[in-house]
Amino acid sequence: MRKLDTLFIGFMLFSMFFGAGNLIFPPFLGAQSGTSYWLAMSGFIVTGVGLPFAVLFAISLVQGGIQTIGNRVHPLFSTIFMVIIYLCIGPFLAIPRNANVAYEMGIKPFLGSSSSAWVLFLFTALFFAVAYIVSLNPSKMEKYMGRWITPALLISMVVLCVVGFIKLDDPFQSPIGQYTHGAFSTGFIEGYNTMDALASLAFGIVILTAIQQRGIHDKKQLTKYTLTASLIAGVLLAMIYVSLGLIGGKMAANGSFTNGTDILTSASTLLLGQGGKALLGFIFTLACFTTVVGLTTACGQYFSKLIPKASYKAVVTIVTLIGFTLSNLGLNQILKVSVPFLVTAYPLTIVLITLTFFHRFFNGSRKVYASALLFTGVIALIEGLNSFGLDLGPLQTFRDILPLSSVGLEWILPALVGIVVGMVLSRFSKK
Repeated sequence: MRKLDTLFIGFMLFSMFFGAGNLIFPPFLGAQSGTSYWLAMSGFIVTGVGLPFAVLFAISLVQGGIQTIGNRVHPLFSTIFMVIIYLCIGPFLAIPRNANVAYEMGIKPFLGSSSSAWVLFLFTALFFAVAYIVSLNPSKMEKYMGRWITPALLISMVVLCVVGFIKLDDPFQSPIGQYTHGAFSTGFIEGYNTMDALASLAFGIVILTAIQQRGIHDKKQLTKYTLTASLIAGVLLAMIYVSLGLIGGKMAANGSFTNGTDILTSASTLLLGQGGKALLGFIFTLACFTTVVGLTTACGQYFSKLIPKASYKAVVTIVTLIGFTLSNLGLNQILKVSVPFLVTAYPLTIVLITLTFFHRFFNGSRKVYASALLFTGVIALIEGLNSFGLDLGPLQTFRDILPLSSVGLEWILPALVGIVVGMVLSRFSKK
């Protein structure tokens, strides 16, 4: 495969990952972490860049991809887990979130007081119509997104960041909130919000298909080209996260902000006036559009294989219609669901992928996989229900006394206990 093809596939992967959360969270992290910025950003990059590409690497190593990895726990677990992941990062959460953010940043700022539900309806109708057309031709995604859209997106980001570095010279402020006592761990948890590790479970099939369409079928070659494309996308993501975070850190001296959207809106207007607002809207719209196309395509490929009677086109149509409908509920309603889901799903994903890399050290024992995921899942579910605002009484007390609970990593010790229990059970069953 030509080096240029690998570059464009890397660009396509970057554009699929780079959506609403990737723009919103780094500047807010920069503003809140202040003088602890580099420590916080390091944690963010671990889960926002490192973890997604560890998932892609693991998928490329295992014949059958994520479905086979899940089967190591149990075939039923694999199917249920992946269906939930695809539905949440697809039509029921990530897709409508990206479409709604594209409207909030690309259209609403120019409407003033005239914004209405009808404007949102018309925008999302056009947005999803175009995304639907592009998603129907997955073989051309590399051409549309890798060769055209990603370069335009990168050029726009470079303009905004370079102007920001030149014109913003305010010093970083003191860290606030949880960044005052746990900058790295707080950044680590914030990296969940990009949803990229979960998205990589879905994007793995898209990237492998794009590489295979170029005549690459050897396992080692597939892994090699997947890693190369992932490295390209990962470097681009890390550079943009650092740049946006620095802008957020320098903007903190100009007032208080409630989220990263406010920071970027204020920064773009301060730096470039109304033109900056238009540039930011263009960036958000492109970023959200490419992510929606990537997620729609991934859902289409997965569910059409899972359900043989469902064609790829039929699945894409259903996903598009659901995403379009839910995007009109409004961003706040969509975001209410995201945090509980993420704090439940991410620990399970991290443990599952980590075990994949150490598979041969415990001879791939199903007892180790099942025990580790069970112990992790119980604690992750408690945290997820707590994020919904439910008072769990003794369960909440138990969660609070676990090590690292103050920084949102209370699942680590149960995961380790689950691994040890699984290894012991595996040893006794052999005897």
